[in-house]
Amino acid sequence: MSVVEKHNAAKKRIVEAARSIVGERGFSAVGISQILEVASIPKGSFYHYFDSKEAFGEELLRIYMDDYLQKMDTLFSPDVGNAADQLFAYFRFWQETHVDGKTGDKCLIVKLAAEVSDLSERMRRILDTGTAKAIDRIARTIAEGQQEGSVQRGMEAQALAGALYQLWLGATLMVKITHRSQPFEKTWQASQRLLLP
Repeated sequence: MSVVEKHNAAKKRIVEAARSIVGERGFSAVGISQILEVASIPKGSFYHYFDSKEAFGEELLRIYMDDYLQKMDTLFSPDVGNAADQLFAYFRFWQETHVDGKTGDKCLIVKLAAEVSDLSERMRRILDTGTAKAIDRIARTIAEGQQEGSVQRGMEAQALAGALYQLWLGATLMVKITHRSQPFEKTWQASQRLLLP
């Protein structure tokens, strides 16, 4: 392994170690000393890998978005079933990520969007690009479903994908506010009405 590969592997290890505390507490509430502690690296090493805490946040979001999109690709595969099956597998994954006391592994998009969008333009752009790619994947799956007949044709695929993504984001915020899963149940039913023939 080259020096650059070792450096990048160490950066990724730090980011992945710190992801759960950032997911639990938020970006601003987690200090560099806490990142160092959870990643088990000595003081002073942080700036060897990252120019700033913002650079760490950018890397955190880049890695998170890459992992998230790979998970979507797995769920949106023919092995899961037809396009409607794939979409509901994705919604089930979304729902399961945010219930049952899972605090550190929740969606960083939901957790950090409002906070970092006001804090860092570069971090906001990473989220914007990542969510656009997620919506595109949903739209492609909807279009495939409309062609095969497992998804209704009432709405253009890209517009429907955006509406569904926003619906699930809103439901996730309501779950956080209410500490109940009812918003997900209603969103599941709405998704069925919007998608199924």
